[in-house]
Amino acid sequence: MTAEIIDGKAIAATIREEIRQEVAAMQAAHGRVPGLATVLVGARKDSETYVRMKKKACAEVGIASFGHELPADISQDELLAVVEGLNADPAVHGILVQLPLPDHIDDEAVLAAISLEKDVDGFHPLNIGRLSMKRRDPLFVPCTPKGCIELLDRSGIEISGRNAVVLGRSNIVGLPVAMLLLHRNATLTVCHSRTADLPAMVRQADILIAAVGRAEMVKGDWIKPGAAVIDVGVNAIDDANDPRGYRLVGDVAFDEAREVAGAITPVPGGVGPMTIAMLLRNTTDAAVRAFGG
Repeated sequence: MTAEIIDGKAIAATIREEIRQEVAAMQAAHGRVPGLATVLVGARKDSETYVRMKKKACAEVGIASFGHELPADISQDELLAVVEGLNADPAVHGILVQLPLPDHIDDEAVLAAISLEKDVDGFHPLNIGRLSMKRRDPLFVPCTPKGCIELLDRSGIEISGRNAVVLGRSNIVGLPVAMLLLHRNATLTVCHSRTADLPAMVRQADILIAAVGRAEMVKGDWIKPGAAVIDVGVNAIDDANDPRGYRLVGDVAFDEAREVAGAITPVPGGVGPMTIAMLLRNTTDAAVRAFGG
């Protein structure tokens, strides 16, 4: 068996086109478009790259973007004042504070200060709390977990009644995606560093979400034949044959796993493009609510 490759780039491109058409319709109906504000504190190269990609994606679908690049030594009160200003700005429908923030800033306080109606990252405590409860739908779901579920849905992979294993328990991916799977009636197992006989636990999965941040940790013989594997990991490993001196791999040993799995995402080109697509989706949904449907 050779697995079907779940092409995140192609699926994300389809979603972006759907959003582009929605935004054009909003412009025609309301004379306004969704607006996304990004807040970047300091000069981390990786964060700068992520923000630049998000701005480019907004431009491609017609979403207005507003960049706020702030010094690394900004005080917490000054940063909170920027967030409050964006909360009050009617042109802004989504606010994204790029993490991580400098050590002297309380991340939780900043995320909690974002208006619930503009929390397009889905990290506000109330959105996460609603996600953790039955019949309490959040306004927004975090983008990477949402993208994982969208990949399964658009690939025709049934979730209800299946055994789902989430490898990793981070607040950003592992725990939210576990809640989404549970809400979709999967039978859920969350594995982590203290899990006994991890390969045996993973081998039970009809659906595996790997989000642990360890390069190629999940081997081919960990995979249940025919399973759907969503690999969230992005890890750099040394590679003298690559001009950069490294290459990117996931948490799953792809070449081994694809010979066992029924469907699998590559790295890169799997979950990554979906994260930005879901950010655009959340921002558009926020504007729909603001414009009254």
